[in-house]
Amino acid sequence: MNFGKLHINFKQLGIFLALATLVFLAMDFNSRMEELARLNKQAATVQAEATAVRVTQRALQTAQAEATSAVAVDEYAREQAHMAKPGDIVVVPIPAPGSLPPPSPTP
Repeated sequence: MNFGKLHINFKQLGIFLALATLVFLAMDFNSRMEELARLNKQAATVQAEATAVRVTQRALQTAQAEATSAVAVDEYAREQAHMAKPGDIVVVPIPAPGSLPPPSPTP
């Protein structure tokens, strides 16, 4: 088609538009691939954090189960809280007469 001095070849124009479209599609594909790589890296980080949280949760649940067990409660009551069960004979050691009491440390 001729417009005075301007000559338009539709075949060349079509090829140019197709190449320009391919360039834009390639750029869009590249940006999407970068976004995919970034999101995959972020997903791996979140998955590692979630695994660490699950391990911590499991350890805390185990510690809670041990601390609230009947054996642990009984052990604490007898050894640290100085409690006795009904029927127990409580023995309190008394120093021998004439012995010196142990010295108390001064801070």
